[in-house]
Amino acid sequence: MSFHVEAEIASQPDCWSTAVDRAARVADRLPKPGERVAFIGCGTSWFVGQVIAHWRESRGLGESDAYTASEALLDRGYDRVVALSRSGTTTEVLEVLTRLRGRVPTVAVTGDLSTPVVDLADEIVDLAFADEQSVVQTRFATSTLALFRSAFGDDLDPLIAAAKDAVAAPLPEGLSEAEQLTFLGRGWSVGIAHEAALKFRETSSSWAESYPAMDYRHGPISIANKGRAVWMFGEPPAGLVDDVAATGATFVDHDLDPLVDLILAQRVAVARAIGLGVNPDEPRHLSRSVVLDA
Repeated sequence: MSFHVEAEIASQPDCWSTAVDRAARVADRLPKPGERVAFIGCGTSWFVGQVIAHWRESRGLGESDAYTASEALLDRGYDRVVALSRSGTTTEVLEVLTRLRGRVPTVAVTGDLSTPVVDLADEIVDLAFADEQSVVQTRFATSTLALFRSAFGDDLDPLIAAAKDAVAAPLPEGLSEAEQLTFLGRGWSVGIAHEAALKFRETSSSWAESYPAMDYRHGPISIANKGRAVWMFGEPPAGLVDDVAATGATFVDHDLDPLVDLILAQRVAVARAIGLGVNPDEPRHLSRSVVLDA
């Protein structure tokens, strides 16, 4: 049996190419250098916002923050707020946009132009080409990241080539059977780690956690054990490999750009779901969008 999410994961290299083209066409709608910007979203979109905010501020393009929409602190003099919403219907995101209308310029990045977010945001970035049938987000999230990364000046051709390898490469042995996984990142890849852990929880209700790599040894390493794994996105801190090895857990480091490495994590998450007899397209208790009663 095949699943939508498998095809959507495999389509990411092509989606990233389209995102690069789209970035050039919507450059005038994106935050300008020097602006103070907040990125908001829920679930996956919150983690995507964390990555983009780190990229933007670390490149000297302006102060940048990321919030889950329900906890956004937006009375801080932001010049622009960017809402990330695949569905365009998420209640918390729409509430923020309604509150900001006429007060702060807003941009919405969405996968569906027939939804309320289009009427509430001042500017729209259309990523319908990366929309998904699966409840679980994969290509929409990474295409959003590809668009902003290209807009910030990165050459994505090497990443797209690496992504083509990642969607076809044999899966890392044993990881889909691991009892527990912890994902670690540094800098912008902390958001990638959070997203990878979410994919495992969503697709198969598996035990997965995520932390900044330097904070991992301040408590969370206590759960590391034989039969469990620690997956590092990016360069591990000095001494971490040995510390994890001493616990008996498997240390995973693919020496890939974290955005490319996320593809492998997505694929392992789906493989785990399938191995457990779970439908990765329709995780339990989840729907495509969280729409709350008034």
